[in-house]
Amino acid sequence: MSTFETPWATVNLGIELHHGESFAARSAEDDVPGEVLAARSADGVTGESVDVAATSAERFVALSAESVLTGELAIGALVQPGLRRNPRRAHLLVSTVLGKHLPTDPRIVIGAGNRLADLVREVLGDREAVVLGFAETATGLGHCVAARIDAGCYLHSTRRHESRATTLTGFEEGHSHATSHLLQPAPAAIFANDLPLVLVDDEISTGDTAIDAVRALHAFAPRSHYVLASLVDMRTPADRIKFEAAAAELGARIDTVCLASGRTELPAGLIDTVTALPEPRLNPIATERGSYGRIELTWPADVPEGGRHGTLRSDNAAFDVAVKSIADEVNSRLDAEFAGRPVIVIGHEELMYLPLRLAADLADAGIPARFQTTTRSPAYVLDEPGYPLRRGFRFTAPEPDPTAQRYLYNAQWPDADPVLLVVIDPPADTPELVAPGGLVDVLTASGADVLIAVVPGADPRALHAGRTAERVAGTASLSVSYNDSATSANAPSRKESTVATDSAGRAEHGGGSSSAAAPKEPGAGPFPEALHGPAFGSYAPEDVSWLLKDLSDADLEADVTERERRIQAGVAHYAESLPVEFQPDAEYRELFDRVLADSAERLALAVATVAELVVAERGANVVLVSLARAGTPVGVLMRRWLVSGIGREPLTVPHYAVSIVRDRGIDAVALDYLARHHDPSSIVFVDGWTGKGAITHELTAALDDYHAAGGARFNDELVVLADPANCVRTYGTRDDFLIASACLNSTVSGLVSRTVLNDSLIGPGEFHGAKFYRDLIDADVSNQLIDTVTAAFDAISDKVPAAVAAIRDSDRTPDWSGWASVEKVRAEYGISTVNYVKPGVGETTRVLLRRVPWRVLVREADAPEHAHIRLLAAARNVPVEVVPDLAYSCMGLIKELPR
Repeated sequence: MSTFETPWATVNLGIELHHGESFAARSAEDDVPGEVLAARSADGVTGESVDVAATSAERFVALSAESVLTGELAIGALVQPGLRRNPRRAHLLVSTVLGKHLPTDPRIVIGAGNRLADLVREVLGDREAVVLGFAETATGLGHCVAARIDAGCYLHSTRRHESRATTLTGFEEGHSHATSHLLQPAPAAIFANDLPLVLVDDEISTGDTAIDAVRALHAFAPRSHYVLASLVDMRTPADRIKFEAAAAELGARIDTVCLASGRTELPAGLIDTVTALPEPRLNPIATERGSYGRIELTWPADVPEGGRHGTLRSDNAAFDVAVKSIADEVNSRLDAEFAGRPVIVIGHEELMYLPLRLAADLADAGIPARFQTTTRSPAYVLDEPGYPLRRGFRFTAPEPDPTAQRYLYNAQWPDADPVLLVVIDPPADTPELVAPGGLVDVLTASGADVLIAVVPGADPRALHAGRTAERVAGTASLSVSYNDSATSANAPSRKESTVATDSAGRAEHGGGSSSAAAPKEPGAGPFPEALHGPAFGSYAPEDVSWLLKDLSDADLEADVTERERRIQAGVAHYAESLPVEFQPDAEYRELFDRVLADSAERLALAVATVAELVVAERGANVVLVSLARAGTPVGVLMRRWLVSGIGREPLTVPHYAVSIVRDRGIDAVALDYLARHHDPSSIVFVDGWTGKGAITHELTAALDDYHAAGGARFNDELVVLADPANCVRTYGTRDDFLIASACLNSTVSGLVSRTVLNDSLIGPGEFHGAKFYRDLIDADVSNQLIDTVTAAFDAISDKVPAAVAAIRDSDRTPDWSGWASVEKVRAEYGISTVNYVKPGVGETTRVLLRRVPWRVLVREADAPEHAHIRLLAAARNVPVEVVPDLAYSCMGLIKELPR
């Protein structure tokens, strides 16, 4: 092994990397030790022991991946200490064999992956496995491992929100600059199985990230065996003990393999020391700008370009052919325009393996080639000998992203003028790519000649459809199969290794009746159509898409008292029928008009506040999903605010209405629909107000059940207009005030009934149902409410920023104080269950409109916010009792009927 110069960070800051052990599979141990890695040059370029820095193809010596890395690999040969300004971790380990920060011979990168894969295969024996690479750093390394062990499926996590794909699940990473790891296999069956799972990352520092990922994945789909593979393992003895204890808690076997182990010794005060260093100089400027060109590469539509949506063993041969084809295309272009010059192939963030293979093919063709990629991670750049990050570029992300800065390091070749071949896929092929401050701009400004190569990539919907069709036809390519030589006695059969759901499987779970029903795979059959006004409901078609079954012709209404008796006796569930809608008299209708006029601006401010909170904290690419039906007017108003362009750029967002039923959960078919058409992480569930918080609990439990059954992971945070129960974090107000949409039934909610879940009417694969009360059109005030509040937006627009800031700066932690007060009332009034105690203005109104009320409690006898409640109580002969210390402005108590 060549002698490495002492790293700058060791000499100047005292960061020490101590070698522990080197590891190689038995086949690798037989290799003749020799020079496996040459010294990293002062320019931050890794080269092998032969002269590959030559500027002519004639002087370039091609090496196979296997011949590049032989013998033992020490920590100092695999990583070098770098720096970053991060309050939690001021150092980073810069890999010399990964091809991320340093331009690296592609055969070294592949060779490192192969050596790691050989260690994995020794642990697995002949057993089949699924391989998962960690975004963004290890997507290429994971693919190398999967290819070497001939894995049936390789998938890498992603941070890209792909609207054409379904997010199956995800996990978090503690120290990363973009924490959410999404898993988007197409379809879920290729990943959701009980085979051993090999997780590949470039390094293990403490093991916390790895065990957190295993814990999250194990909770989603438990497996008996995990293998964690990394280039280096820097855990301390204490870290290893903690790791082993966590593994024991899971009750699963977790093996770790690495090329070398070691220990990082950090000096005291390193974070402050790094913070005090001079500002790094990024984006160097040359006296003459380099050239820019692009090439549109040809790629088969049915071949995955990487592992973002899964790549199967059956894809490998076609992938190899496709890479060879694009290498020929690129070679011809380079020969025509840049003959004799070396090339640095630059992948874009997670797109690592295809550019790596392209670089290797170019190298095999005699073109001096190196490989590296861009990154999201900001690191400290310092042009000093012995420091790995000698040059850096910061540029605007080409894809729309709230974390808009991206980085590229080094991208240079000693004593030569390389062409920078940047490989991207269509989502990155945007105007931002070539705009001022974009990647092309900053690279050409440095004097580099840049050639953008665009790879079309595969549509995940087409992959899903094709693989699902193969599964249905019984094709072996989707069912993760075993090598012919497999001999493991306890290995699951091919049938057992594939998890699939179809209409028959759903029927066994009771169709659309439960959120725990097995999620429907998008390719398994058509979804029901969403409903729109005026054919269903009185809202404009662009205001809301109802994910409901139209039950308008069904006879569902029952006498209120008899219905209440059956519900309380446990003979029927409230969602199986509908109450006869109480239609208030002219005096009450006049009260509604007055209340709406008086409260329009207050409602408008709450709507705008909660809408802006959602965008500020969840991003602009959100999808509003209101809980029908109390949430639907609020969802319509939030959408109206965002699209209005008042005080902001207009933002058009989708809005759906779905059914959720207490004790039965959310409509699983509607969730399937949403997961098929949108990124699940973009879904924002909306309701009108909180009472005691029952629906908040119900939503969390229902989404957990759906996920546990194999469905996508949705964010369970409920967004409401008013949160008097103190049980959510995102709200427009926590005041218990009168929301005009609570004053009436369907006539203020688009003429749509409350939702129905009745097995005699709702079959497998169907949405929950509801009725459209066309006969009440003359009494409908739904759009009057929407238009009145929308008209008040201009008047309150200047108050919105302060309202948003006040909530964001406050302690928003839910304390569930509303639930405690309900329990107190239940006990004091001898009520058998909290289900018969309905707190707050909205819930009390519902009791008087739909249920059999016993009495109404109010905090103040003549408070204006419950004037309508007093009118309703008088109309139904319900006593009103003043309780001065009531936690809410009012409560409605349901009458317990004899059974």
